[in-house]
Amino acid sequence: MPRMSFWVGLAAGYVLGARAGKQRYDQIKTVSGKVWQSGPVQKQVTAAKEGARTKAAPVVADFVADAAKATSEKLRASRTVPSQVSNGRDRTTGGDPWVARSAGGDEDPWGSATRR
Repeated sequence: MPRMSFWVGLAAGYVLGARAGKQRYDQIKTVSGKVWQSGPVQKQVTAAKEGARTKAAPVVADFVADAAKATSEKLRASRTVPSQVSNGRDRTTGGDPWVARSAGGDEDPWGSATRR
């Protein structure tokens, strides 16, 4: 793979630095297009894509799962109850129709759901 990167960089440098005019540029562009579409190059491209899917995807999935777990643990640790956030007072017993109550009366359903 490092050798391939070298050749790609060399070709790009030559194309960008070439001062041979439009004809030479078109010739280089045509040849590079044929090389890119060739079987061996496309085989390597397919192998690289498959490697990214099989090796990188599980790593990314693990990272996202770990981040979600850490975030949920932080939220549970803070035990912020939405009904108490607006102005700092406990609205669960204040007759607010938008606050859900459990059948027991004074128990906060969010607090009981997040208790360990």
